[in-house]
Amino acid sequence: MAAAAGSGGGSSWKRHIVRQLQLRDRAQGGRFLDLVQAYTKLLEKSSLLVHFTEKLQAESFDLQAPRLGWEASDSGLEPALGSTEGLHALKMKYQGQIAELKDVSGELAYRIIELNKLLKAKGCQLEEQKTRLASLNGRISELEAERQQLEGRAEELGRGNSARKEEYDALRERYRLCEGELRRAAEREYELLERLVQRKAEAAEYQNKKNERVKQAQLSRELKKATKRTVSIDVEPDKVKPEEVTAPVQELVELDGREKLWKRPFRSASATSVTLAQCVDVFKGFLDFRLKRGNSISSVSEAHYRCMPVCLVACLPSRVSDVQEAHFSEVNAVKFSPSSNVLATGGTDRLVRLWNVAGGRLESRQTLEGANGSITSIEFDPSGCQVLAASYNKAVQLWQIRDCKSKETLTGHADKVTAAKFRSTRHQAVTGSRDRTVKEWDLGKGACCRTINVVSYCNDVVCCDNVIISGHHDKKIRFWDSRGPRCTEVIPVEGKVTSLHISQDQMHLLCCSRDDTLKVIDLRMNNVRQVFRADGFKCGSDWTKAIFSPDKSYALVGSSDGSLYLWNMESGKLEAILSGEHRASVNAVAWCFSGHSVVSVDQGRKVVLWK
Repeated sequence: MAAAAGSGGGSSWKRHIVRQLQLRDRAQGGRFLDLVQAYTKLLEKSSLLVHFTEKLQAESFDLQAPRLGWEASDSGLEPALGSTEGLHALKMKYQGQIAELKDVSGELAYRIIELNKLLKAKGCQLEEQKTRLASLNGRISELEAERQQLEGRAEELGRGNSARKEEYDALRERYRLCEGELRRAAEREYELLERLVQRKAEAAEYQNKKNERVKQAQLSRELKKATKRTVSIDVEPDKVKPEEVTAPVQELVELDGREKLWKRPFRSASATSVTLAQCVDVFKGFLDFRLKRGNSISSVSEAHYRCMPVCLVACLPSRVSDVQEAHFSEVNAVKFSPSSNVLATGGTDRLVRLWNVAGGRLESRQTLEGANGSITSIEFDPSGCQVLAASYNKAVQLWQIRDCKSKETLTGHADKVTAAKFRSTRHQAVTGSRDRTVKEWDLGKGACCRTINVVSYCNDVVCCDNVIISGHHDKKIRFWDSRGPRCTEVIPVEGKVTSLHISQDQMHLLCCSRDDTLKVIDLRMNNVRQVFRADGFKCGSDWTKAIFSPDKSYALVGSSDGSLYLWNMESGKLEAILSGEHRASVNAVAWCFSGHSVVSVDQGRKVVLWK
């Protein structure tokens, strides 16, 4: 069987070679088939020519024989003459045939020459084809070797990729475990920090109580020493003023324990005497009153906070009161002070200008210099004594208004700072930047106390009590708890967020986006409550600012055509369109806290005061 298989295998490759040779002969013979046929015809004509030549030679020999007979014969001229005419006619006939054959042979010779040339050309072409075939066979061999080499390399790379994938899977699993450990460690750290803060608070409270008990015990001992004898007061009746004595006594008695110790003022020495217990109670009440006043925080700024105007009903702007060219180039930001009598504007000329607002006019007050980039955001502190401005030079500038000096420069962002806002106090601030971070700052130290990393550009930020809200380029609004490290809520919107504004009662948030809409978000439910849009309103830039009115009755924003659009919060309808003064896109608007004035700024350097 093996021998049969071997013989069968040998015959198969022989048949394959024979088949290949036949295919090659058929392919190459087809190219020279016309030449072979022409050559065959030429051979046939050559043989015919040889046949005619031999026939002519035989006929010429036959003609020579009668001529010889005529010469040998001496009688009979007419037969000789008759044969001579026949020979002459035959000669002419054959000469004509010879001429024709010569022509045919010449033509055939010419065709033979042409066919020889064609044969030589075909031979050269065949040689070229053979050479090309040999080169192609060599190229095929090289490519085959290269293919085998690449297959080996691909196998090696496949094995390497498999090993890398195994390593990647192992590293990913390790990363997952490490991330879990890190999360647990962070949670434990947060719990430990809370416990530490709680224990510190408990220790401080215990120490305060202990100090208070020590002070009260010491005061009691001193009072006991001072009250071993009876205390009497001698006052002449005409020098006693009841209104001057009654007020402090009644105040001390009310602060002590909600029970009046004296129901009437001192009248005379005989009518007035104070026992030891009453004296101790009075001093204790007075001490508690002083301690309470000592624990309270009061300053000039708090007194100034109480002077902030309160808007009950905002006045709708209807006419232009004043127009100023505030800056040398585009104006990006505008803000009223808490007292509503000072206005701040900032532009791409790197300046912050302060204006007095009085009598429906804008009067230039002073210029704050020191920023090294275009101003993108302006904010007053709650007292109105400081101005915080964000700029394109990756920094935030803090100025004192009274001395026009730069108090602090906050650096740490890696890209343009787009927003800067004060927290609930003048000592804390929050900034947002295009470096995808939101930072919290301690203005007393001038240092960043927390950095929040986000996946998208931050265009604006606002602050509640314990929540930071940021609007981003990826069409999302994010909520951050200042007491925790994570994002607590994400609200998607239809367009890139350009600005955020929170109402004074911190219950609603106004969002302006590049889909040419304003959205009112209910912060109690964290959902979109209203959507404002209007024909003709176009959001002009990525930093267009929209605001609530001070009484939260209206929403105001500027459009790319220079108009101001005002919506009614209660009805949700477009209340008014203010136009005619701006010739460029309106970047920002501001509504004073008293509700009487509105200011708008545009890309054409104008500041417009509306009444």
